[in-house]
Amino acid sequence: MQQVTISPKFQVVIPKKIRESLKLLPGQKMQVVQYGERIELIPHKEAHEMRGFLKTISAESNAVEGII
Repeated sequence: MQQVTISPKFQVVIPKKIRESLKLLPGQKMQVVQYGERIELIPHKEAHEMRGFLKTISAESNAVEGII
């Protein structure tokens, strides 16, 4: 886990390794969600960018069984 510092303007810098692995770009929109004492940043994706992402999920996987 990496640590970041909040600037006086309440800004944070996402570490380079994470930016690169998630392919984040300057100016990209992020969804901000608060879960209790935790903050999550979720990269916003347009609907056309998500096309086909469900193909990799098997109906037999444990993750899907709870949903189906």
